[in-house]
Amino acid sequence: MTTTSTAAYWEPLWAGGRRYRRLDGPETRLMNEHLGPGRGRPALDLGCGDGTLARHFHHELGYRTTGIDISPSAVALAATHDEGPAPGPAWRCGDITTNDLTALPEPAYAVITCRLVYRWLDDKAAFLSRVRDLLVPGGTFWLVTEIAGRREATDPRHGLGISPAETETLTSGWSAVQAADDLDVLRCYALRP
Repeated sequence: MTTTSTAAYWEPLWAGGRRYRRLDGPETRLMNEHLGPGRGRPALDLGCGDGTLARHFHHELGYRTTGIDISPSAVALAATHDEGPAPGPAWRCGDITTNDLTALPEPAYAVITCRLVYRWLDDKAAFLSRVRDLLVPGGTFWLVTEIAGRREATDPRHGLGISPAETETLTSGWSAVQAADDLDVLRCYALRP
């Protein structure tokens, strides 16, 4: 059995040209409302894929952003989109669930994002512990995930997303939890330690 949280699973998909749900206006507005301007503070995008979210944080909101992904092809794709006079985000290839976190360019982050990745992680509790360790006091973990059962019953992806038990794991242990359900099958969370 191949686990979906490994490079062996994701690399062939990215290398083969697979692309995933695009960042759209409603999601961007929610993010901007909950997270605000970066003012040069560090941000980390976990599972950055093609880098769209990291670039938005870096260029539009003014965070000093790092994008990390388990797939070398995704990281290479993200880096190819860095054009213009201003430097883009820093890109790293690595597994946030197992790699040494001291290899990241910052010891802690004001904002950590995780978009459409959480559902695929094997050990969600351990992942959340690592995220908490990387947040500065008062920082925000912004997570976007699909909620299971939100699609039509006839849709083959009906069960895709996190379950109520996985939602409980996600939202436990934070001092503040805000959720926004304005995105069809997705839910956005702003979680603060």
